Amino acid sequence: MDELLARWVVAARRAGATAGEPDLRAAGGALLARWDEPHRQYHTRAHLRAVLDVVDAAATSAARPDLVRLAAWWHDASYDPGATGDANERDSAALAERTLAALGAPAPVAAEVARLVLITADHAAAEGDRDAALLCDADLAVLAADPAGYRAYAEAVRREYAHVPDAAFREGRAAVLRRLLDLPALYRLPHLRAAWEDRARANLTRELAGLTGPTS
Repeated sequence: MDELLARWVVAARRAGATAGEPDLRAAGGALLARWDEPHRQYHTRAHLRAVLDVVDAAATSAARPDLVRLAAWWHDASYDPGATGDANERDSAALAERTLAALGAPAPVAAEVARLVLITADHAAAEGDRDAALLCDADLAVLAADPAGYRAYAEAVRREYAHVPDAAFREGRAAVLRRLLDLPALYRLPHLRAAWEDRARANLTRELAGLTGPTS
């Protein structure tokens, strides 16, 4: 079995899904097919794996880490670069809730996973919400990459928005970066904040300067 698919099955089982192995594998395979959609350049299964790896490494920081893992699987399950607002997150959350219900997961589990997915729209985890904090920190881990890794991430995001004219992309991307920089802290978990906050803010500030500075 594919390594990612095996991780999906384990998380779903631990979260209370009662469906048989074939149904769990089919649901996981359908999710992986979404992450493999050809229009994705950054939001691919590589990003999914990276998020899951952070969740696994910091699992003791969460109240229910398997629900965080499931939310990681769905947080970008619906990804249309042309969508507006939080439409992608709402679609992903609804898909998560429907699928988990069909797999026999308890209704509170399905609802909680959907709630966590929705929080990734603005990454504004409430104080004390340990599960949301871990998911958001894992999703934003790429911001703290080394300069080459961050540049590769930013270039991949631009390719996902290749249909958007350069001036409009620069304006929209700059707004996203400002929103992130305006957060009181990019990372909520203390040990991740200590390791990543300064580097992530430096990366964001550098990209923003490149977007808003002279173009010639």
